[in-house]
Amino acid sequence: MNNRIALITGASRGIGHACALALAAAGARVALAARHMDRLEAVATEICDSGGTAFPVEMDLASRDSIKSACSRVAKEFGAVEILVNNAGITRDGLAVRMKPDDWSQVLETNLTGAFTVTQQVLLGMMRAGWGRIVNVVSVVGEAGNPGQANYVASKAGLIGLTKSLAQEMASRNVTVNAVAPGFIETDMTAVLTPEQRERILGAIPLKRIGRPEEVAAAVRFLASDEAAYITGHVLRVNGGMYM
Repeated sequence: MNNRIALITGASRGIGHACALALAAAGARVALAARHMDRLEAVATEICDSGGTAFPVEMDLASRDSIKSACSRVAKEFGAVEILVNNAGITRDGLAVRMKPDDWSQVLETNLTGAFTVTQQVLLGMMRAGWGRIVNVVSVVGEAGNPGQANYVASKAGLIGLTKSLAQEMASRNVTVNAVAPGFIETDMTAVLTPEQRERILGAIPLKRIGRPEEVAAAVRFLASDEAAYITGHVLRVNGGMYM
């Protein structure tokens, strides 16, 4: 990726961590954003020890001011963002009939509005450069739905819609906008599944296994590359076949 500058949200663990390692290994200089600086610094050290370049920056996607401050710092101290991976997200699960207003608004604010705000901060730079890659990490449930996750599903479905609209707006500026939709992946979110829940999920996956963060990161790396220059507005499913 020829020293292109990539910003990855939620880069401190799970899929975001894997994306950071994959893009750094491909030659990108990676800005790592999340709420916990200690975790980000550990990821940055891992990347630098492997010969890469990393810049950790604290960012809270629920705060517009935090997002603007972090993006400004990345631009001033690290360089203009050319690749954006909107990966960070939260869950506040519960049946819709009993869902608290705060649980709805916090998930939408972080997962959808937060991703939009970060994107808005980097779009002008990409447009001026005449090159950019935006990859939104969505979810299989954003397409298929899932009981008990109305807020999370709505946020991810909204991010898919945002992906397609931005792809149409930005195409003339050579900025592609795509989404990667993971299925069930070995992360902190799936670590809390009971054996019974895991067994039920595996029964719905044709490949009969939970995915790895590195497999999602490989899809993100491809869509962020020059090889994916003629792909935009696409949702790339990495789900073992559970939704086709």
